[in-house]
Amino acid sequence: MRIREGDPLEIFTDSDGEVVLKKYSVLSELADGADKAAQVISKLSGTPAVVFDRDHVVAVSGAHKKEYLERRVSPALEEIFESRRAYFADNDSAKPLMPIEGIEKRALTVVPIISSGDCTGAVALVAADESSKATHEHEMLARAAAMFLGKQGEVG
Repeated sequence: MRIREGDPLEIFTDSDGEVVLKKYSVLSELADGADKAAQVISKLSGTPAVVFDRDHVVAVSGAHKKEYLERRVSPALEEIFESRRAYFADNDSAKPLMPIEGIEKRALTVVPIISSGDCTGAVALVAADESSKATHEHEMLARAAAMFLGKQGEVG
């Protein structure tokens, strides 16, 4: 379930009266903003944009939504969360970063979303095809979207 000590949880009951525990995601509550941010940076960059919470894809633009939404993050993306460092695909890079489990699309750039001091997810631009190259503009667009979403998720 990828629940770690200290992770916030939502507790509610279902229609049968059973108690349900669900990992809380700030970005799930900001899904509309995440979707709009993905649309804007995808349109400006000309590449697919993906917004993740700590566990899965919450928004995508420029690619088939049904294929991407709710997919789990890859172990490589989990390492980005832990390090809190942005990733930029060096065009000479031997091993590409694949951010989404089950989808063979390499990341051009990935920027963690930091909200109230915590890493709550990431914004990524992914290669549309094999010839896609990472640019400084890709990185700046992903950084801007990550900063915006981080500010949206802050309390007070």
